[in-house]
Amino acid sequence: MERRLLLAIVLSALVLFLFQAYYGTPPGPAPAAKNQSATAANLSPEAPLSASAGATPAAPPPPAAALAVGETNEHEVTVETQKARVVFTNRGARLRHWVLKEYRDDHGELLDLVPSSIPPDVPLPFALRVEDAKTTAALNDSLYRVSTADAHIDATAQPASVVFEVETADGLKARKTFEFEPATFIVQFSASVQQGTQALNPTVEWGPGLGDEIARAQQGSFLRPSYLYRAQAIFHIDGSVERVASAKIGQALMRDGAFRWAGVDDHYFISAVLQPPGTARLEYHEVVIPDTKTTPPLTAHYVSYSVKFAAPPEKARFYVGPKQLDIMRGIDPEFTRAIYFGIFAWLAAPLLDGLKWVHGFVGNWGWSIIVLTIFINLAMFPLRHMSVVSMRRMQEIQPQMKAIQDRYAQYKITDPERQKMNTEVMELYRTHGVNPASGCVPMLLTLPFLFAFYAMLGQAIEIRGEGFLGWITDLSRSDPYFITPVLMGLTMFWQQRITPTSADPNQQKMMMFMPLIVMTTMMFAPAGLVIYWLVSNVWGIGQQYVTGYLIGPAKGPGGKSGGSKPRDIIVPQAADRRLK
Repeated sequence: MERRLLLAIVLSALVLFLFQAYYGTPPGPAPAAKNQSATAANLSPEAPLSASAGATPAAPPPPAAALAVGETNEHEVTVETQKARVVFTNRGARLRHWVLKEYRDDHGELLDLVPSSIPPDVPLPFALRVEDAKTTAALNDSLYRVSTADAHIDATAQPASVVFEVETADGLKARKTFEFEPATFIVQFSASVQQGTQALNPTVEWGPGLGDEIARAQQGSFLRPSYLYRAQAIFHIDGSVERVASAKIGQALMRDGAFRWAGVDDHYFISAVLQPPGTARLEYHEVVIPDTKTTPPLTAHYVSYSVKFAAPPEKARFYVGPKQLDIMRGIDPEFTRAIYFGIFAWLAAPLLDGLKWVHGFVGNWGWSIIVLTIFINLAMFPLRHMSVVSMRRMQEIQPQMKAIQDRYAQYKITDPERQKMNTEVMELYRTHGVNPASGCVPMLLTLPFLFAFYAMLGQAIEIRGEGFLGWITDLSRSDPYFITPVLMGLTMFWQQRITPTSADPNQQKMMMFMPLIVMTTMMFAPAGLVIYWLVSNVWGIGQQYVTGYLIGPAKGPGGKSGGSKPRDIIVPQAADRRLK
């Protein structure tokens, strides 16, 4: 029993590591074929242009229409909130930058979630699209009149709004309103479009997202796995969250339905429309753009999305920001499901709350991980103690167990004589007060906590960009000098060496390769994960010695201390008479 448990634990951990490393995009069922009603070949004229490989270059836009209401010069308008710096252009009244004030990119600059390298034929966020291509071009190329002459709007202390209006000589009228709250990542968007006397219901484009450096990251390989996933389509419909990786989207993906929320996310950030009223239509495209600003040049992978509401958008809420648990919970508890904690979400979320609570006292995320790891292992001390005691007892009776098994080795499993072997084994357990389940059940109860902690640290944006111990400048990235992974492997090897086991010598030698395999897999894991695993190993080693001190040295089969090699094999009398 103990041998199978140890093998199951190690293999479970290995599967978890390999899944996270080589299948970074969270799994999710692809949308049903009946909902994928559009392809690149049959999209309506209002379909956006894609910059993915092989896409046909867009035709140049038609000349701008003469304006009855508008401006003659292009300029930008900046809205400043406590959380973001939002920059609009009056050309098309579209979004150019959404800069987060609390997060930085790889170069130490404030993070802009709107990609800066997108080509001009790809729509910017809040572009509008209608069925007529000429009207669409006029909506997005015209210079709108801004409601304020101030190029900088302060929304850090109280709500603020900015209104863009345009009217062409041929009767096209459009109005866009953006409303901001001081301390949120949400913008409320309203739009109205009228062609003569006809009111149009436009599709709202977001364009490629997101502008995080993950979009330009190299894909994982066998030697260097990736623990982060790139932009993907994500939406909440019919009580479940569906995720579709960019590579599976192809040229177009469309869904219709009543969505709780929908948009694009990557490992740490999300752009999403919240609770669109009625039935909405989503459209996704894969966008692959060479990023010439990086050295060497890298290919950036994005996903663009657009939404068409049941009616022209009126105060539609768009969230553009971090996948931070407490913020998303305050918006909508179901919105937190965008954070991919996997099957351990029910436990990972409380653990993240606990980590933040500890951080409130400690003030450093690295030390907070260590303190919370100690708290969890302290709570699991009795279960692990029971497991080790049971393993020790199983180890002590292993010679008698092997003797019984050897006597019945000549019989097949279906032979009635094998039932007598089971009877003798149970008698052996009863005589020595051993419960074979008491070694595995306590350890199985601890596994959800260990895996949930692992899942939590892998997704927690709180540790992104946070340094620890000098050489670790970012707990969400790998240890640059591989110090902590090597220490983790050594402590795992040490812990395995001192753990009681009833496995035969050949199996024990094979199991000694597991620390090497796990250490290799964790070389490029986020440093926060490795620190958690390292501290857990150190605690396990200490607890092993404490338990050994409390229960004393292993006893031989005769009840004497000091060794597990049998001197006298105890054979039940009934079996002895049968053998004679």
